[in-house]
Amino acid sequence: MVRNNLLDNAPIGVFDSGLGGLTVLNSLQKKLPGESFLYFGDTAHVPYGTRSRETVIRYSTEITRFLVEKRVKLIVIACNTASAIALESLQAMFPVPIIGVVEPIVEKAMMDYQSGAVGIIGTRATISSKAYYHAFKKRSSTLEIVEKACPLFVPIIEEGWGDTPVAQQVAEIYLSAFEGIQLDSLVLGCTHYPMISGTLSRILPKSVRLLSSGEAVAEHVETFLDDHDLRGSGNHVYENYFVTDFPQQFDSIGSRFLERDLPNIEQVNIFS
Repeated sequence: MVRNNLLDNAPIGVFDSGLGGLTVLNSLQKKLPGESFLYFGDTAHVPYGTRSRETVIRYSTEITRFLVEKRVKLIVIACNTASAIALESLQAMFPVPIIGVVEPIVEKAMMDYQSGAVGIIGTRATISSKAYYHAFKKRSSTLEIVEKACPLFVPIIEEGWGDTPVAQQVAEIYLSAFEGIQLDSLVLGCTHYPMISGTLSRILPKSVRLLSSGEAVAEHVETFLDDHDLRGSGNHVYENYFVTDFPQQFDSIGSRFLERDLPNIEQVNIFS
């Protein structure tokens, strides 16, 4: 196979409704240090979890078009809501490969599954979409699945309260939905939720595995790049960040997610 060096060294696009997708980006950068990345956070319209299906598809389409025009070689939808609602529409509209967060994490969950039920927590829109439910049932029709929407986690995390008594109390209320259920694993169906995993682990039995999108997506993307001979050369690696509102706030909160300063942040207006 003749390698397309221009395409190999093209960046990978990653988008989210705001900051949560930075947890996925962090995993991608650790797994794929030879790749460049463009991250798009739609901070003007966050959260997508409370938006209608039509609105999520419309926002996701405009962001994808923006990234395609930047000549990315692959797009990762680092947003559970957009992955659950818009993935198939985007794949049908655009020629660039597009990967969501749902399938990779379900594949990882089933690969290491032992016994018991699978719990899923996420935004109202993600839970209402039943995307995780159907993805699990496609693999095992008899698997017990318990879902719970946890809308307060995102604002708690963005306030920096993920490891406080406030978070503990809210988490105890939400996780009471799983009392009396023998859980094998709990899927963190929102990319913000890894930031609260310590609090969740203190409440849940030690046997319950917490599964987040970042590592699963990074492994999936690595395999895709290898299978299609698209690995970057590692030369002139860069990262750029695009937001639709408040770049200063994005920098201050986002630096907590990546545990470092964010370079090259640009505010853009792509919505008509």
